[in-house]
Amino acid sequence: MTTNRHDHLVLTDVSVVFNGFHAVEGLNLNVGQGELRCIIGPNGAGKTTALDMICGKVKPTSGQITFEGKTLNKLEEHEIARAGIGRKFQVPSVFHELTVRDNLEVSYSKSPGVFANALLFGRGADRDGLEKLAELVGLENYLDTPAGHLSHGHTQWLEISLLLAQDPELILMDEPTAGMTVQETSQTVDLFSRLKGKHTLIVVEHDMGFVKEIGEVISVMHQGKMLAEGMVSEIEQHPEVRSVYLGSGGISHA
Repeated sequence: MTTNRHDHLVLTDVSVVFNGFHAVEGLNLNVGQGELRCIIGPNGAGKTTALDMICGKVKPTSGQITFEGKTLNKLEEHEIARAGIGRKFQVPSVFHELTVRDNLEVSYSKSPGVFANALLFGRGADRDGLEKLAELVGLENYLDTPAGHLSHGHTQWLEISLLLAQDPELILMDEPTAGMTVQETSQTVDLFSRLKGKHTLIVVEHDMGFVKEIGEVISVMHQGKMLAEGMVSEIEQHPEVRSVYLGSGGISHA
C-alpha cells in the first residue's frame, strides 16, 4: 500500500498468541501521517487486538510495531501515550458525576497549552481552549450538564474530546458510533472529517455506512490476518471479502 504521506505507523509481521491461539498472525499495516484508516472484519477477526498491541495493552509475540520510526514493542502503555498515541475503547469511560466542563478540565489540565495554537479550525484565539474543544465535538451547549445525564452518543463525543485534549498525533478508535442514532452518526462523520489530516486516525467499525462516509483506505481482517486493503469500491468487489461476509448480510453489514 503506497501513500503520498510518510508512514506514521508501521506493523511488520506482527503476531500475538494467547494460550496457543493466534489472535493476530503475520499482520502488516502501514498508515500514513494524517490518514484516516478504517479496519473492518467479522467478530473475532483480531481488529481490537491489533489496536491493543498498538497502544501497549497487549504485547506482540513476534514482529515489530514502529511509530514515527520508534519501536513500541517493549514500551509500557503510559510511555506509548506520551509518544503521541491515544486510544478510545468500545465502552466510554468518563466521570459520570462531573459536568462536561469538569471532565474536560480534568483532561485539559494534563496538557497545558495544547490549544494555544489550537485545535482552532479558524475560530479565532479569543475563546477558551476548553470551549473550542466542546464546540468541535458538538457539546458546547452541554458544558454544565453532568456527564451521567448525556445520551449515549453525546457520551461517546465527550470521551473523544477527552482524548483530543491530550492532543495525540495518532488516535485509535474502537467502534466509535456504536449505539449512536442516525443523526449522531452523521455528526460524527463531520467530526472525523475535520480531525483527519490534523491527526492520524485508525477506526475499527462495523457500520459500513459510516465507513463509506469517512474511509480513505479500508483494511479488512479475517481470522487474525490481513485479508485485503483498498478503497471502498475495491473492497466491496473483492471476491474473498465478499465470501467472508456471505451469510452475515454481506459487506454492507460489516
